[in-house]
Amino acid sequence: MASSKYCIILAFFVALIFSSIDDGVAARRLLQLPTLPKPTTLPPLPSIPTLPQPTLPTLPPLPSMPTTPTIPKVALPPLPSLPTIPNIPITIPSFPFFSPPPST
Repeated sequence: MASSKYCIILAFFVALIFSSIDDGVAARRLLQLPTLPKPTTLPPLPSIPTLPQPTLPTLPPLPSMPTTPTIPKVALPPLPSLPTIPNIPITIPSFPFFSPPPST
């Protein structure tokens, strides 16, 4: 039982090692590349050509705006007077209380 467990672990580590071989080879190839010279200045940008300016025709004058007709003034009749609100008594009438019964 124990030997099959170790065989599975060993097979897992071997598979892990073989899966990373391609990564190591690729990294080594990148390190062995010669260093490329870096440009010190950028080339100048091309100039933007100027476009010809078209001549625009003049716009015709705007027609005169028509005048608005006058609206006759309307006189409203006066509002009727509001009815008066009756006064409500606020005082509460007092209620007579009976005297307590005599004590024995």
